[in-house]
Amino acid sequence: MSSSASAIAVPTTSVPPGKVRLNPLVFYGSTSLIVLLSLILIIFPEAAGAWLAKAQLWLSRSFGWYYMLAIGAYLVFVLYVALSRFGTLRLGADHERPEFSYGAWAGMLFSSGIGISLLYFAASEPLDHLFNPPQGVAGSPESAGQALQLTFLHWGVHGWAIYALVGLAVGYFAYRHKQPLALRSAFYPLFGERLTRGWVGNAVDCFGIFVTLLGLVTNLGIGSLQVSSGLEYLFGLPHSPSALLMVILLMSLVATLAAVSGVEKGIRRLSNLNIILFSGLLIFVLLAGNTLHLLNSLVQNLGNYFDGLVLKTFDLYVYTGHAGKTEEWLGLWTLFYWAWWISWAPFVGMFIARISRGRTVRELVFGVLLIPLAFTLAWLSIFGNSALDLVLNHGADDLAKAALEQPAMSIYLLLEHYPWSKLVIGVSICVGFVLFLTPADSGSIMLANLSREGTELDQDAPHWLRIFWSVLITLVTIGLLFAGNFTAMQTVVVLAGLPFSVVLLLYMFALLKTMRADVALVSQRAAANSRSAGGA
Repeated sequence: MSSSASAIAVPTTSVPPGKVRLNPLVFYGSTSLIVLLSLILIIFPEAAGAWLAKAQLWLSRSFGWYYMLAIGAYLVFVLYVALSRFGTLRLGADHERPEFSYGAWAGMLFSSGIGISLLYFAASEPLDHLFNPPQGVAGSPESAGQALQLTFLHWGVHGWAIYALVGLAVGYFAYRHKQPLALRSAFYPLFGERLTRGWVGNAVDCFGIFVTLLGLVTNLGIGSLQVSSGLEYLFGLPHSPSALLMVILLMSLVATLAAVSGVEKGIRRLSNLNIILFSGLLIFVLLAGNTLHLLNSLVQNLGNYFDGLVLKTFDLYVYTGHAGKTEEWLGLWTLFYWAWWISWAPFVGMFIARISRGRTVRELVFGVLLIPLAFTLAWLSIFGNSALDLVLNHGADDLAKAALEQPAMSIYLLLEHYPWSKLVIGVSICVGFVLFLTPADSGSIMLANLSREGTELDQDAPHWLRIFWSVLITLVTIGLLFAGNFTAMQTVVVLAGLPFSVVLLLYMFALLKTMRADVALVSQRAAANSRSAGGA
């Protein structure tokens, strides 16, 4: 137990440093699951795709209410623990201080959850909402305002609250109670040591690896399509399977090298490069475009977002009069995003925990909620409003068409309307490449850490294990893309989010139970020290 361990009987793990071995049930179980699923999707693409589409529709109709309530609960919970007396508890001993400087920590937080999808959807999502709104008249000024409100909702504080919850649960039990840095560790207060070390813990870690790998495969697929579309636009690279394969292999090779270099070197340096390139592109679009309009729009978008935050959290569009249309839209967008965030939570949350040792609960929650969020909303507003302005006021029909039919190309068609467009598009391709790398290499490290036993808390898994997961992600992505069934994998990610959402709810109960005991113990010690000082 650490010096601040509670009386709640969370057992301490003692493992000889440096001894690393596979957890066979977790490693082989998760590998078998992903290989079996991939083979089914590759061998039977049409039948599997049709079945998964029906499953997603059923999930949206049957569990839409549940997703809305669960997402709201996650946000309320992390805000509660941060603002309450629990906020002063530390991820580590009471005297422990953070491993990384605030600047380095903030940079890695920024990059941990901001992937290439933000580049992919920056222009395409607002335009899609403009022409396919859940309610209102398509293409109208009202739909334009609603488009940014919905985009902010999907990329806003709710998703980051999910990451904060997982990061808090894993980091709190790992660093304050000396448990393994694994998804299972938060279950000790609920299920006890025997079950948590046994089938319950193995099942949670195995499923966490499975969900994480699905998300990383999707990330590589979107990233390769985004980069190859940019090269196609800029250099006329043929839109062919061989060209896409070359891009995938190059991206995977660089990501693997970064993963081998570890958190302290590769990922921290990539995070710094990420911030510089991303910020430079954002500032350019702001200054080279209609700056005053973009600033006005940003302020209004923020107002619309916060004004409708509670309503949109629970909005199922029951009273629109177009039940079928809005139900379909909700499944394709809002519920898809909630499941998507939940599916990414295991690896992003574990990475946040890995870099947050020594931080307080309050620091972690508000750091995760606010540091990436501010940039994300500014990015979506500036790019989204630029795209809307070009389509509504300047007749950019090709941009509108691309947003609906080829989203990966929309960002480049937007940038062609700006000065030095070739150079800027080249920079945006680099931004996309770096945005892909950070989640890819940190994800490989977290997969490797989850699939092994032993070693110290801050010692990552060996290089060969990280390389194995990088190679498996690459092979699965290539197989799905070339089988033409990559969309089916995205659907599987959404379906996998449902059972893992239950894990997150259990995390809330486990944290609350343990934090209450920890606060009581800290108070008892403070009182005892006060009496001792008075007696002296």
